[in-house]
Amino acid sequence: MPRRSPTPLGPLVLAFGVLLTLLGSSPALAAGYRYWSFWEASGGQWQYATQGPSTARPADGATLGFRFSVSQDAAAEAAKPRAAADFAAVCAGTEAAEGRKRIAVVVDFGVPADAPAGDAPPQDTPRTACAQVAPDATAAEALAAAAKPLRYNSAALLCAVSGYPKQGCGEPIADAGQKPHPNPDASAGPKPSAEPEATGGGPSTSLLVGLAAVAALAAAAVWQSRRRR
Repeated sequence: MPRRSPTPLGPLVLAFGVLLTLLGSSPALAAGYRYWSFWEASGGQWQYATQGPSTARPADGATLGFRFSVSQDAAAEAAKPRAAADFAAVCAGTEAAEGRKRIAVVVDFGVPADAPAGDAPPQDTPRTACAQVAPDATAAEALAAAAKPLRYNSAALLCAVSGYPKQGCGEPIADAGQKPHPNPDASAGPKPSAEPEATGGGPSTSLLVGLAAVAALAAAAVWQSRRRR
């Protein structure tokens, strides 16, 4: 009876080693971003917005929050505005006007530790304003009415509010996963689809491509072993 050749384990071991390397070094597992996150009030609590400011159209009486920080690349790690999600606290002194809607806007410039090199938050505490805008105005228009100037990049990502920061837009921060965040209560909802916070918290494209390559290596090894039997 012919003896079967032993299965060549070398390619499989190599593929497994490549997989471990990708999982250990993937930026998506540790990287964060320095960016303006966008929030909406729900039941008196901040919830991560499900749309970007340029597409969201808040109703009269809505409360919007914007927070600048370095946060993990996952909605659950984003830092909330440090002011209450309270429409009355912001807009109580602003009378309703016919043909306009009132939107409470909270702008949190974050902490010095999250500022880009050579820059600093323009103020330590969150800024609030009651924006009166057209009935069909977007969240971006309400923000512009409360905290000009704004800066966007070519992909319509919100880069700066009231001129802060002076430069940059949603840069990846390699060591964000290693430093403790200054806001211990940093939970949020799903990320929107058109802002820096638009990037989901799942694996990066490069990681998925790497995993596909590893799978292909493993499949090739099995095929070769069967041919030699």
